[in-house]
Amino acid sequence: MTQTIPPVPRRSLGGLQVAALGLGCMGMSQMYGTADRTESLATVRRALDLGVTFLDTSDVYGEGHNEELVGEAIAGRRGEVQLATKFSLRHNDRGGMDIDGRPENVRPRAEASLRRLGVDVIDLYYQHRVDPTVPIEDTVGAMAELVQAGKVRYLGLSEASAASIRRAAAVHPIAALQSEWSLWTRDLEVPGDDGRSVLDVAREHGIGIVPFSPLGRGFLTGAITSPDDFAEDDWRRTHPRFTGEAFTANLRLVGAVRDLAAERGVTPGQLALAWVLAQGEDVVPIPGTKRRSYLEENVGAAGVQLSAEDLSRLAQIAPPGVAQGGRYADAAYAYGDSPERVA
Repeated sequence: MTQTIPPVPRRSLGGLQVAALGLGCMGMSQMYGTADRTESLATVRRALDLGVTFLDTSDVYGEGHNEELVGEAIAGRRGEVQLATKFSLRHNDRGGMDIDGRPENVRPRAEASLRRLGVDVIDLYYQHRVDPTVPIEDTVGAMAELVQAGKVRYLGLSEASAASIRRAAAVHPIAALQSEWSLWTRDLEVPGDDGRSVLDVAREHGIGIVPFSPLGRGFLTGAITSPDDFAEDDWRRTHPRFTGEAFTANLRLVGAVRDLAAERGVTPGQLALAWVLAQGEDVVPIPGTKRRSYLEENVGAAGVQLSAEDLSRLAQIAPPGVAQGGRYADAAYAYGDSPERVA
């Protein structure tokens, strides 16, 4: 029996109208094992066919490869797409990343992205990580010049602290905050010293939320049962949450999600995505995949309605802080200026 895939509704990110479910394209170029180019292109095009028209990439994914891939996939269909990309991260010769938020870096990086994507304007342009050595007012001021020049429509931040959000929004409206948010990563909801969470502050400024890794880097799908499930070139083999005792502890969380999903007649991944979608009409998750089959499963989450009882049970299964292990091995670059940053 063929599964009926529900239509994907629309939501607003600070005024930018997008599909309520996006597609993270990073894995088509790096991190999660070797990708098949033909299947990656087919996945992006199938996403557009299904109404998943909010595409997320970055100039650092595959050193520009991902933007080129997305640009090829959307050629001739630009009018259907809400296109987001990012700047500020750069691979260094030490095997890590540097953050460059200098104002003079902004326009050249944006123009290079435009060329690789083959478009005239970027719908949503993020600072990928906040540079703690550069006043965010200076970086966002340079980003605002791109809006004035017609090269960018809306501005976003990724993994920013509450303080940075406030300061950035005082310079130019910020449409979206992209940060990790899922059943096993709920840091956005945790109140800071002033009693306000990052989520609270973003919403105070009318900023939409774009959760990346809403499926816990694939763990919440239930498909991963052993570290041996990862390919040799999959970075999760050394990820803090996928190794040692943390893996075993986190597997118990996945088991509880799987049990509830079975009761509801959906997949664990659909249940996890439905939870993220239920967090507000200003929330637009961008699950990443490089395969059409997983894309279609993810889209099915748009039709899953969770009851108050479902949400209560999930709150008990996955309270803030439930996951064991850090979100990254190298927090110094990965967290930007968020509270988790390691100086």
